[in-house]
Amino acid sequence: MNRLTPEQRFQIVVEWAQNEIAVVPDFHKRILFSDEAHFWLNGYVNKQNCRIWSEANPQVYVKTLLHPEKLTVWCALWAGGIIGPYFFKNDEGHNVTVNGDRYRAMITNFFIPELNNHDVQELWFQQDGATCHTARATIDLLKDTFGDRLISRFGPVNWPPRSCDLTPLDYFLWGYVKSLVYADKPQTLDHLEDNIRRVIADIRPQMLEKVIENWTSRLDYIRASRGSHMPEIIFKIWPLSEAKSQLNERVANRYITPEIFKWRQIRGTCGSMEEVALVMP
Repeated sequence: MNRLTPEQRFQIVVEWAQNEIAVVPDFHKRILFSDEAHFWLNGYVNKQNCRIWSEANPQVYVKTLLHPEKLTVWCALWAGGIIGPYFFKNDEGHNVTVNGDRYRAMITNFFIPELNNHDVQELWFQQDGATCHTARATIDLLKDTFGDRLISRFGPVNWPPRSCDLTPLDYFLWGYVKSLVYADKPQTLDHLEDNIRRVIADIRPQMLEKVIENWTSRLDYIRASRGSHMPEIIFKIWPLSEAKSQLNERVANRYITPEIFKWRQIRGTCGSMEEVALVMP
C-alpha cells in the first residue's frame, strides 16, 4: 500500500472537517485548537520558523545575547474564548521548555480543571503531533476526557503534520500577540509575561468569531487546491477606511475589524507571509 503524501493527509482532514460541518453546521465552533510558542525577552520570535518583521530599518545591527531568555506559553483557542495562557515553569518557578511530563502535567493540573466551566461533551480537542504531546499516557488522558473527540496524532482523528494553515494559533494568535507585547520593550520575563496575559485577555469574542469563521474558508481553499498550503501573501497595514476603499466591500465588511490593524507582517510557520489571514486571497 502506498504511503499518503503530506498533501493527501492534509486533504483527508479537510474533507473530514467539511463533512462534520455538513452534519453539524457549528462543528468548527466546538473545536479547541491548542499549541505553544516561545516568546523571547529580546524580542526575537521563534515559533518553529515564525517571524515578526520589525518596522525598523533591517540594515541596522542590533546586539543580542547568544542565548536570550524566553517564555514557553500554551493556549487553547475556540469560538467561545481562550483557555490560557499557561506558562511552563518548574517547581522552583523557573521558566522551562516543554517535554512530555510537563505537557501532561499541564493537561492534568491546568487544562482539564479549566474545562469544568464548559460542556466538555460538546467540545473537540486538537493538538499537533509534537513528541511531547503524544506520549501514550498523554493520549490516554485526553481520550478519557474527550473520547472520540480527540484530533491528534495517535488519536481517533489524525491531525496531519505541517498543518499550520489550519491552526488558528499559528495563523492568528501567536502573530497577533507578538505584534503587541514588545511595544513597551519589556526588560524582564515577569514584565513580558504580564504583557502576554494582558494582550490575550483583551482579545474580544468578536475577533475570535472572525478567526474561527475564517477556518471554514481555509478548508474551502485547501480542498479546491487539492491539499496545497495557503499561497504567499503580504497584506498592507491600512487604516480601516482605506482598507474598505481598496478591498472588495463584501470582504471588508465580513472580515475586517479595527483590531486587525495592530498587526505587523508575520511569517507563518509554513513559510507563508501573512499580516492577518482573516482576509482570503
